[in-house]
Amino acid sequence: MVFIHNLFLILGRGIGQVMFQNNAFSGLLMLVGIFLNSWQMGILAVCGNIISTLTAYFSGYKHDDIKNGLYGFNGTLVGIAVGVFLQLSVGSLIMLIITSALSTWIAYFFNRQRLLPSFTTPFILVVWGMLGVCSWLFPNLLLVSDTVIDSTQNINYFQTFCLGIGQVMFQGDTVLSGLFFFIGILINSRKASLYTILGALLPIPLAILLEVDATNLNAGLMGYNGVLCAIALGGSTRESSVWAGCSVLLSTVLQILGMSLGITTLTAPFVISVWGIIMTQKTIKTQIN
Repeated sequence: MVFIHNLFLILGRGIGQVMFQNNAFSGLLMLVGIFLNSWQMGILAVCGNIISTLTAYFSGYKHDDIKNGLYGFNGTLVGIAVGVFLQLSVGSLIMLIITSALSTWIAYFFNRQRLLPSFTTPFILVVWGMLGVCSWLFPNLLLVSDTVIDSTQNINYFQTFCLGIGQVMFQGDTVLSGLFFFIGILINSRKASLYTILGALLPIPLAILLEVDATNLNAGLMGYNGVLCAIALGGSTRESSVWAGCSVLLSTVLQILGMSLGITTLTAPFVISVWGIIMTQKTIKTQIN
């Protein structure tokens, strides 16, 4: 029973840490949200989490970091990404094992420096690498999208809000996923839930101003980076709220730019935006001192 408890504790925290929630129950609620959208993605998320966590364990990394899910969340995202971009086959499962392990090693080396936090950078790098290798060597592994884009949609604000949260983990087919993610955040931190709302809503008027298609808004593609930015930088002071808001807006602009260039952005707009804000804050403090 103790083993099973610890297993669920590490698994739940590894999923919850995707949205900065070091709470196993929060993570398990998010996992339910993934399964409500796709049972295949749910299984892949668990597999990616377990592989990346075991990689950390056998690599001798700090037990507390492993227990807190810090080596599980990138693997969780990698697992889901395999289901999003690759056809499920033996080859894609081998790719899942390799990339999940790689995400752990990259996270470890990132954590050895103190200049900038890694956030989801390991996930971004390994998925970009995976897509590059598959495009070059194994094109048959890539999933061909046959989705027909309807450019005549009107903005559905409730859907845009929910999917903006759900798309943090690629869940863009049902509002239930986003709602379960939000509940998972709420039970762990009311402050984080408020910043989640800010991060999901603030990109909408900017995207409308920049004439983004309603289709992309309704799919939640403008909000998910903003959600992560707001939670990452949001604090209890007015100053932190301003910085969080600036990061959300910057990530929205970067997302629009990346999509217009045909880039698979993943969570890169979030990482770049928050890094930019952190470096700006450090520069200001240095000048003041």
